[in-house]
Amino acid sequence: ISNLYPGPIEILVDWASHDNVTSSPALPHQRVIEAGQTATLFQVHGTTPGIASSFTLQYQYMIGRPLMDYVSVFPYLPPIAEGSRFQVTQGFNGEFSHTDVQNRYAVDIMMPIDTPVHAARAGVVLEVNDDYFRSGTEQAYANKANSIRILHDDDSMAVYAHLALEKAQVRPGERVVAGQLIAYSGNTGYTTGPHLHFAVQINRGMELVSVPFQFVGGDQRALEPSAGSWLTR
Repeated sequence: ISNLYPGPIEILVDWASHDNVTSSPALPHQRVIEAGQTATLFQVHGTTPGIASSFTLQYQYMIGRPLMDYVSVFPYLPPIAEGSRFQVTQGFNGEFSHTDVQNRYAVDIMMPIDTPVHAARAGVVLEVNDDYFRSGTEQAYANKANSIRILHDDDSMAVYAHLALEKAQVRPGERVVAGQLIAYSGNTGYTTGPHLHFAVQINRGMELVSVPFQFVGGDQRALEPSAGSWLTR
């Protein structure tokens, strides 16, 4: 396998079917492949000479290094420009769209289209989706939001979503610093109106899950964002 991604991935490979073969190491086999790394995962051998052998494989992979017991202790900058102030309209466990594991601990920040979006924490840009231009509340829009994913030093990842069309200011593989301009807000994907969706996610058991986090408030104290609260930077 070759991982051309700018961050680590976890891969799980297993037999889909196999006859008269074995593998070394045995399948299923799970492994983390670092960014830019090429590796041999396993070797397949026939078990009984003179008898036909066959096999097919199945695999799945997940972005990020596995973090089973992760707890966020890093206070994040509000992802807004210095001197600005915006209101949280949907917080953790929001009933409208924060009900699945990827978004349970996400926040929605109401802001006009083309509001500057800044990195809440330093890291490496993993993904940039920049080409979507439509929005709505149909499920067809669920995966159609412009977004940026940034990998942090502790292997957690921040997701910034519903961004404006073709206005990303960073590229995959680029290292950004906290507070750096990375994009502009928009109204793309599954949304009822212009806002920024922000979440901290980890790879837990080959699944992306969101985790609770705190923002640094205007008084420099860490606070858990809640619906109706205001973010000041």
